[in-house]
Amino acid sequence: MRLKIRKLPIVAVFTALVLFHTCLHAQSLAPLTVEKIMRDPKMWIGTSPSDITWADDSKTVYFNWNPDKNPSDSLYAYSLAGKKISKVAPVERRKLPGKNGFYNRTHLLRLYEKNGDIFIINYKDFSIRQLTNTTERESDPVFSGDETAVVFERGNNLFSISLATGLVSQLTDFRTGTKKTDSTPSQQEQFLKADQLGMFEVLKERKDKKDAGKKITEADKPARPKEIYLGDKNVTNQQASPDGRFVTYGLTQTDKTAKSTIVPNYVTESGFTEDISARTKVGAPGAENEFWVYDVKKDTALKVATADIPGIYDKPDYLKDYPKLDSAWKKKERKVVFHGPFWSDNGANAVVVIRSLDSKDRWIMSLDPATRSLKLLDRQRDEAWIGGPGVGGYPQSAGEIGWLDNQTIYFQSEATGYSHLYAFNIVSGKKTALTSGRFEVQNVVLSKDKKLFYLITNEVHPGEQHVYRMAVTGGARTRLTHISGAHEMTLSPDEKHLAIRFSLSTAPWELFLLDNAPAKRAEPVQLTRSVSPEFFSYPWREAKVVTIKAADGQDIYARVYEPKQSNGKAVIFVHGAGYLQNAHKWWSQYFREYMFHNLLTDKGYTVLDMDYRASSGYGRDWRTGIYRHMGGKDLTDHTDGAQWLVKTYGVDPKKIGIYGGSYGGFITLMALFTTPDVFTAGAALRPVTDWAAYNQSYTANILNEPQSDSLAYRKSSPIYHAAGLKNNLLICHGMVDVNVHYQDVVRLSQRLIELGKNNWELASYPMEDHGFVEASSWTDEYKRILKLFEEKL
Repeated sequence: MRLKIRKLPIVAVFTALVLFHTCLHAQSLAPLTVEKIMRDPKMWIGTSPSDITWADDSKTVYFNWNPDKNPSDSLYAYSLAGKKISKVAPVERRKLPGKNGFYNRTHLLRLYEKNGDIFIINYKDFSIRQLTNTTERESDPVFSGDETAVVFERGNNLFSISLATGLVSQLTDFRTGTKKTDSTPSQQEQFLKADQLGMFEVLKERKDKKDAGKKITEADKPARPKEIYLGDKNVTNQQASPDGRFVTYGLTQTDKTAKSTIVPNYVTESGFTEDISARTKVGAPGAENEFWVYDVKKDTALKVATADIPGIYDKPDYLKDYPKLDSAWKKKERKVVFHGPFWSDNGANAVVVIRSLDSKDRWIMSLDPATRSLKLLDRQRDEAWIGGPGVGGYPQSAGEIGWLDNQTIYFQSEATGYSHLYAFNIVSGKKTALTSGRFEVQNVVLSKDKKLFYLITNEVHPGEQHVYRMAVTGGARTRLTHISGAHEMTLSPDEKHLAIRFSLSTAPWELFLLDNAPAKRAEPVQLTRSVSPEFFSYPWREAKVVTIKAADGQDIYARVYEPKQSNGKAVIFVHGAGYLQNAHKWWSQYFREYMFHNLLTDKGYTVLDMDYRASSGYGRDWRTGIYRHMGGKDLTDHTDGAQWLVKTYGVDPKKIGIYGGSYGGFITLMALFTTPDVFTAGAALRPVTDWAAYNQSYTANILNEPQSDSLAYRKSSPIYHAAGLKNNLLICHGMVDVNVHYQDVVRLSQRLIELGKNNWELASYPMEDHGFVEASSWTDEYKRILKLFEEKL
């Protein structure tokens, strides 16, 4: 479940956990260390560097950091020449060029937006020229095909500015509403007008003179783009073709009948309950999307037809479970979203990525804008849903795609069951797999000269991420990183260095510098040290990464925390988000749970943390293993894990608990409701209780829509299985949760009341969203979880 994971203030999280450790487990740290931690939690964990960027001259690395324990992060810089880190002063920071942007073909010029204006930097002398300075926001600057002008967006329209003269020209004229036209005169009015002109000579002469003047005025008008009225639709993704002949754009129309939800906020400054406007629920009517081409030369704007897209009428396999719906299926075009076009460097070829809104198809097609015709290059069909690294799990994502030369595109696909990199020649029609194997390509960067790919893959181990270099023709890869853990890469503009964020399972992310010199196997140089010595005064455990054999023969990767002396009890943690990886060898975003697991292990518990079915990092079949049944294989993976704990560690089968947040809370509910003899106690934090109440983009991928696949929702929603509860349940939920709404647990509470269940409790947090931010809330929640396990296991 792509439940949003917010970056939480480390101070709040660690304050809560420090208080928790102090109150419940102070003996694990020396008293002086605990006092230091309590006085200043930031001294303990620090803040990892983030948002890594390079200066345009490749001499400086910039990053956000907070070594001084200030209320918020600041911008820091590492000088490669001076070999030192310094804080960037506000005056200097404001002078820095904007990030990212658009390069010309030789990479000697870069366009970027900063504060709503357009700038261009010249790499010959690193001079910066400001192109616009207006109160309106200019955005998305790109070079024209001949690179003599810059095309940008302002107020939903496209403009160009000549680099030679500074002349600004408007390329589109999109207008809201409908064009006002003169009404057609009635027959009576037409008769009277003709009669008047025939009767009075002076009247006719004056009309002829006025008409002649109007023609002259019209002829003298400068060329202007066609007025395109949008009605109540929104224009998106406006692009001019490299030669300026065409403008492509999308039109989106929301369905006004789609009902949005509200989240009541009870604790407010005003003293009144205030409503927070929130999302729609799954199955709500979706937006209509169209793709248009404006032919500047012909002054026409026409929609691109989708009727001839191969498979556009295909119906999903799941309808076979509903004979009435299956037989009533009518041949109709499925709704799609267009991405692109993506133009070759010479402007001769364009491709688009088209995604079906039911997420079961992705088409890569060439586009001829003159005829608005489409030609299939590659189709990926998945009866579950299209997804995976570099592919994108939602129709709103184009995925990784680009041009290697003027005839060859590259993209990622799960065609083999794992996300890999492919090349496709649009002239010969030849598709070439550039990578292959039982691993995933997780990140792709193309070199400036388009001769090399820089890849991040997990081919060494599913729980490791390493950087590789590979020729664009595929073949052997050169591994650039070698330390076990995870690496994130930012390539310098001159491509001589890599800024690497690296972490271990027992230490947070730090920044390293690595020379791009694979021949001599360069070693990374550590630039930052964010974690204080106090952090390491506690002997944090490196959980063992193991594999557990599931009942269906699959290997489940998991982390296990082993106590020195077992108390015969075990706790299974269920990570959130569904499609997320946590049984890995780098620092987990669940760092608070990592600390809690250390505390539990100190107390004699064995703790298991599994990458159950639907977790990321293991390919398509693992990703889609929950299709149409959440709480199916993802839950049996955990019951298999419980049996493994009994066999491997001698855990008492009557003393196994389970807990988790978000998707982990959902699994906890399903575990206690549908497998009550396996788990004696469970803590469900901010759980989904009814999938029909969750959002469209995530839920419809996995369960389709409730009105068309009610069986999937009945099997997968805990509220329908609540009668199975017989052991001990704790539910914790923020009352202003705009992701998984508090309404979910209110409805479940009523269901449990009506069922006469007694062994459950609900802890509500009036000022917390999906991810808690207050130390007092974290402290209260973890005290309750520990109390549950201590008393009930």
